[in-house]
Amino acid sequence: MPLAAQRTDSPVESLPAEFNHVGILYHPMKPGSKSLAQEIEFFLRDEGVEEVWQESAWESEAVLSHVSTADLIITLGGDGTLLRAARIGAADGVPMLGVKMGKLGFLAEIMPDNWQEPLQQTLDGDYWTEERLMLRSRVERLGDDGERFTLCEHDGLNDIVLSRGDLARVVRISAHLDGEYLTTYTCDGVITSTATGSTGYALAVGGPILPPELRNMLVIPISPHLS
Repeated sequence: MPLAAQRTDSPVESLPAEFNHVGILYHPMKPGSKSLAQEIEFFLRDEGVEEVWQESAWESEAVLSHVSTADLIITLGGDGTLLRAARIGAADGVPMLGVKMGKLGFLAEIMPDNWQEPLQQTLDGDYWTEERLMLRSRVERLGDDGERFTLCEHDGLNDIVLSRGDLARVVRISAHLDGEYLTTYTCDGVITSTATGSTGYALAVGGPILPPELRNMLVIPISPHLS
């Protein structure tokens, strides 16, 4: 749930009145990300935030140990860092505020050389939120007894891709919608994307750009053989 430090006349009642427990996720490979995390932590403590913790966005297990009690997560990196944080924090409904330290990004609202003012606005309750649709994928297998079992599940804020992997040939992927057969794609793979992901991989293969607040999903084949 990306959070932007801007004003609204319709406050979101479900969010905390105060941010007392704030997590900072930094990109371990981005120059300056770790040092900026330290600066932001000092700033938050000076503003009276009770608990502030830092963690690499790549350390999912360590982040999970903190996230259930967080009121706010601040990400330092590109869109990938915020997407990774969304997968971790979505189950607890934690709002997120992104500081853009990547070269290309649509989700982060704050620039690294001007973060104090918008962060102060957020702490003061002067912000608005965008709730984004997410996807859940589940991989199932048939057991020896003929019963289905779940191999793994994954959540995604942007997209989920089913592809041919290492195969040097096309694959055939059947799509069903609400239990009804839709079509079979002969292709290199299929992208299922949210509106948030419409500006990423889906756009690169010719998909449309959707307004981020839409609760629509895109299903786009990769290099389809239409004949």
